[in-house]
Amino acid sequence: MEAKWLREFAERYTAAWCSQTPASVASFFSSNGSLKVNDGSPAVGPIAISEVAQSFMTAFPDLTILLDGAVIEGEGAIYRWTLVGTNNGPGGTGNSVRISGFEQWTFGLDGLIADSLGHFDSADYEQQLLGGDQADRDAASR
Repeated sequence: MEAKWLREFAERYTAAWCSQTPASVASFFSSNGSLKVNDGSPAVGPIAISEVAQSFMTAFPDLTILLDGAVIEGEGAIYRWTLVGTNNGPGGTGNSVRISGFEQWTFGLDGLIADSLGHFDSADYEQQLLGGDQADRDAASR
């Protein structure tokens, strides 16, 4: 795997997340690929991965994913991102969220993601969804 190839792959993956088209996200995964977010159950296959993407796209109609970096690590890669959006979807809080995280990727022989292990600070995410300013969130985390 070359760094240039990985960067271009990560840029296209980021654009897919920003597209509001869940199937575009799933297209970056092998046919039996999996996406696991924090301690959740893995979403396996294109339908399940599309459902995960749809859940974020629905919750954040203005969803923007920023590419913070992509580096080769061993046989895989680390994709670092920042999610920015306002929780204006059905039942949303109307609060803005900005949360950074990363995915650990393992690639299949087809050059697509075989496994993605996603990580972000879920407590910070929940606090932002519920509201309060940064000072309140900082105080709550002490």
